[in-house]
Amino acid sequence: MQEHPSSSVVGPTDMGLDKLLGLLRIRIKRGLNLAVRDVRSSDPYVVVRMGTQRMKTRVIRKDVNPEWNEDLTLSVTNPEEPVFIEVYDHDTFSMDDSMGNAELDIQPFVEALKIHPKGLPNGTRIKTIQPSRSNCLVEESSVVWRDGKIMQDMCLRLKNVECGELQLQLQWVDLPGSKAL
Repeated sequence: MQEHPSSSVVGPTDMGLDKLLGLLRIRIKRGLNLAVRDVRSSDPYVVVRMGTQRMKTRVIRKDVNPEWNEDLTLSVTNPEEPVFIEVYDHDTFSMDDSMGNAELDIQPFVEALKIHPKGLPNGTRIKTIQPSRSNCLVEESSVVWRDGKIMQDMCLRLKNVECGELQLQLQWVDLPGSKAL
């Protein structure tokens, strides 16, 4: 039996899965004091980008202190690649307005993963990242071992806007058969 030339089986190496280190789950918790882009409020949503991946939260109507509590999961092949976070105001009849952005360097988080902290007491702080000019952190943020997982809670100050912060949580998801860190 001959195979049709246009059909092919796509294997893990063809899809780049051989380079996959794991998954980065970003929980978009809430926005704080976001910019007003409509008459009295905004209809915010968050877009997360890493390389060619793009994910977004649902729109929260008329709220400058929205609570999303949504998980967005990115495939990580290069831990040096930054995560871009943008907040927009949804508009029905015109282009959505920018409500600020932030860039997230996941390298400190990935460095903490390399410690392989299995067996540590719950709540153990593995690494602490200080706010600086090179990150958007509002305050000190710690990578911790909690409930058998490595997590990092953080609050990011949005750039290119008059006000606004985003609270999020990073969590690493190991995949069976993925390239080890």
